Amino acid sequence: DFLFFWGAVFLITTTLVALLKKENKELTPTKEETKGITDTYRLLFSIIKMPAVLTFCLLILTAKVGFSAADAVTGLKLVEEGVPKEHLALLAVPMVPLQIILPLIISKYTAGPQPLNTFYKAMPFRLLFGLEFAFLVWWTPTVRHEGGFPVYYYIVVLLSYALHQITLYSMYVAIMAFNAKVSDPLIGGTYMTLLNTVSNLGGNWPSTVALWLVDPLTVKECAGAQDQTCATTAAAEV
Repeated sequence: DFLFFWGAVFLITTTLVALLKKENKELTPTKEETKGITDTYRLLFSIIKMPAVLTFCLLILTAKVGFSAADAVTGLKLVEEGVPKEHLALLAVPMVPLQIILPLIISKYTAGPQPLNTFYKAMPFRLLFGLEFAFLVWWTPTVRHEGGFPVYYYIVVLLSYALHQITLYSMYVAIMAFNAKVSDPLIGGTYMTLLNTVSNLGGNWPSTVALWLVDPLTVKECAGAQDQTCATTAAAEV
């Protein structure tokens, strides 16, 4: 039903755009800087070889390492501690309006000459939320009872997620604003796509590594099994 509804919305809106939206023929199109895929990749390599761009790419590829474990593992650990998946999914619903409103508010602060200032200011708070999420995972088993979890627990989780979203979107909108600001207008699409791709990669690879390291870094004890360790997945199953 969900997919059907939004599929219908997409079909209707795109059809309306096709029928009602007219191109402005008075404007002369800007000269295309690239003519094919080969030229595009040559242009990308020439951009990424620039010292400032290369430095920026190295910074943005490593800037999100400190958040990777909290962002990628918190939800999984809460489920492991007994929080129902459907309850966590329901908590994501109130986040949707927040995710729509936040970019509108934050964009006012990133529209100036130094959009990355917002990125810098949000970073320490997002790092602190990593500690807060660790505390949340540690606290979860202590509040669990036979009927599940109390209402105040879900309120704390919801508030934690909401405040975390503010720091997350502050950094996200700031980096997008910076990328848009520094991109050469003549090759804006190619330039900005490159920077945004690097930015996305900078968020994805640390999360992948964090998920991969969960098992090796988790300390387990076997109850009722002498001379048996739980160091590996196979041993834990035994």
